[in-house]
Amino acid sequence: MRKPSDRHHHSVYVIELSKGVLREPRFRKANPNYLPGMPCVYVGMTGLSPDERFDKHKAGIKANRFVREYGLRLRPDLYEVYNPMPYEAARDMEVELAVAFQEQRFGVWQG
Repeated sequence: MRKPSDRHHHSVYVIELSKGVLREPRFRKANPNYLPGMPCVYVGMTGLSPDERFDKHKAGIKANRFVREYGLRLRPDLYEVYNPMPYEAARDMEVELAVAFQEQRFGVWQG
């Protein structure tokens, strides 16, 4: 039988992207309400630590292209309060965070 902590090892994470991502047509199309000056971010979930996952993105391992090319740094101020959590909660929180950031008119890509 698993300990409760074994089931709570997933995390959501947010990576700040450079403004260069705004030159990408797919990113712009996904963010029609982006307010210039607001952050551009990637929102994901992982069973690894957010640091390990960011490093894998940057190394091209199961990477999102926008993170690989434009990822600047993790933004723990935007996600660490939620972690850790079970897989299902992380999956749902990834979507909720992405929607919330878009409502704040961030540029958002969700993984």
